[in-house]
Amino acid sequence: MNVLVLVICLTAFFLLGVPIAVILGLSTLVLVYFTTNIPLLSIPQQMFNGIDTTLLLAVYFFILAGQIMTEGTLSRRLIRLINSFLGRSKGGLAISSVLACMFFAAISGSSPATVIAIGGIMIPALIKDGYDEKFSTGLLTSAGSLGILIPPSIPMIIWALVMTQSVTEQFLAGVIPGIILGAGFMLMSYLKASKEGWAGRTEASWPEIKKALRQGVWGLSLPVVVLGGIYTGVFTTTEASAVAVVLAFFIELVIHRDLSFRRVPRVVIDATVLGASLVFIISAAATLSWYLNFMQVPNKFAAFLGSAITQKWVFLLLANIFFLFLGCFMDLVSAMLVLGPIFLPTLARFGIDPLHFGIIMVVNIEIGFLTPPFGLNLFVASGVTRKSLHSVAMSVAPFLLMMFAVLLLLTYVPSLSLFFVDLFR
Repeated sequence: MNVLVLVICLTAFFLLGVPIAVILGLSTLVLVYFTTNIPLLSIPQQMFNGIDTTLLLAVYFFILAGQIMTEGTLSRRLIRLINSFLGRSKGGLAISSVLACMFFAAISGSSPATVIAIGGIMIPALIKDGYDEKFSTGLLTSAGSLGILIPPSIPMIIWALVMTQSVTEQFLAGVIPGIILGAGFMLMSYLKASKEGWAGRTEASWPEIKKALRQGVWGLSLPVVVLGGIYTGVFTTTEASAVAVVLAFFIELVIHRDLSFRRVPRVVIDATVLGASLVFIISAAATLSWYLNFMQVPNKFAAFLGSAITQKWVFLLLANIFFLFLGCFMDLVSAMLVLGPIFLPTLARFGIDPLHFGIIMVVNIEIGFLTPPFGLNLFVASGVTRKSLHSVAMSVAPFLLMMFAVLLLLTYVPSLSLFFVDLFR
């Protein structure tokens, strides 16, 4: 009965166009008021408990670091450096674009920021160099999704928080999957360039390479310092995010001098607004999770699945289908916050490592970012390219097929996600 009331509330508020955080909060309020004797004062208390952790500082700081680098010229310098080495090969400019997305992802942890910072530069550059416009738009829109799979990743931090896992281990679980997906984009670029005859440009001279190295070395140093510090235990994830902000400010304000002090307040405000919206969603989702745990919904759900599904591979397949379907109708980061604790007993029953399942969730979120009607990357790319949402969605379709294949590979070969985790442990 309680689950039915929840579904009705979520559906009704969703159809009314209520923001997702408000939907989660109002649904919890209705459920607590009509189905329990719990004082309503417990709701704001649980909202506070849901965000009472220093890990959320890491989320904000990585958002801020991404905003700083988007406003500055670090992304342009990274692109110039990578392209000086790879631009002469067949499909080299497209491959350079994917690598630039991977490097920027290893700094910002944000998928939309990666599309804006790299796509805004490289989509026009690819078209100018003779690449097909549809291919260029689809490639950069899709490769921008690597921003949440290659660590540091904001959804990974949130998943680790919800599932009480180590953020460092969750980051390690994303290394090989991120490389595999990035390699998939690069392979598609090479094959398409070979088929269409998109030849690389002339070989860069040594003075050009030295200049690109001098200008791009600071951008390359950021992921080394941030991720190296986390994995070696020099500092925690939260401390690493603060280091990323300090380094980003220092590089853009002092070394590159491409970000003026007058623009800093706007950068901070934009990051704060985005961070606050995430915190609101997390607090509302934490309240709903608290109610569901109080009503023992996760255990009942696990018991139901246990009677209906007896094989691990079937559960994983159905979970992927469910998340892919859900991604067409709502923000999967919000869904992850609510569904994570519900799935936890089932994961334990089938012996599925939560870190491995976290990678499955993140890849599903990536695909959700690229599927209408709520694909965030589609809206971002539409704004960057000034193309219609339908046009951008059609350009992404071929890359989605490759991402589905990678999702299945990562789902049924957990060692790809857990290899570095096991070494770390």
